[in-house]
Amino acid sequence: MKVPLSFAPKDKIIARLKQDPAIDRETAITLPRMSFEYLGAYYNGDRKLPKINRYVRKGDDADHVFTQFVPVAYDFNFRLYVYAKNTEDNLKIVEQILPFFTPDYTPTVHLIPEINLTIDIPISLKSVYPEDNYEGDFTADRRAQIWTLDFNLQGYLYGPVIEKPLIKFVVTNFYTDTANTGDVVDRLTIQPGLTANGEPTSNSVLSIDPHLIWFDDDWGVVKTTTIAPNT
Repeated sequence: MKVPLSFAPKDKIIARLKQDPAIDRETAITLPRMSFEYLGAYYNGDRKLPKINRYVRKGDDADHVFTQFVPVAYDFNFRLYVYAKNTEDNLKIVEQILPFFTPDYTPTVHLIPEINLTIDIPISLKSVYPEDNYEGDFTADRRAQIWTLDFNLQGYLYGPVIEKPLIKFVVTNFYTDTANTGDVVDRLTIQPGLTANGEPTSNSVLSIDPHLIWFDDDWGVVKTTTIAPNT
């Protein structure tokens, strides 16, 4: 049978169970049932990544890219409650959950579509313990056996994705004096080089237009030196 799962703390479910001890009303909660709650997030410095690293993906054209700084590592804690009227029902549910955690279950998640980011997110099962919530008269009060499972999700928090122009040309001027105030003697230009067949090249004559070269192409480096006319 399918067991319902809802977002609710344990105290809320227990309160609803006690409101109808004889199970006479149609609004009574049907057991077995599961609920979960979010307990909090904690920064994890052990999984910290270098701040200056970025994710990069192709932009809408060859002169732009989508970039995003690496995320901040956080651990997110969740708690799952399994409710049943007897031990057998509870065990049948719990035994279908525990084998997937050894002690981690690692799904592959497609997180950021803009940069096509897919990573593995480990989810650890930290503890499992039962509780028999049975108080009062045997005939009037409703019994609920509860199993509590604590999980830790090793997630990340991401910043914005930014589309930026791609730097393809680097120009360096060489001057006649060290103060960079005189006439330009030489000008060195560095740009990507790629033939029409997709081969890297350092020859500007054989290269296609640099504006048509994508950042992830296998391009070469073209160096061009221009001598000023007045030298």
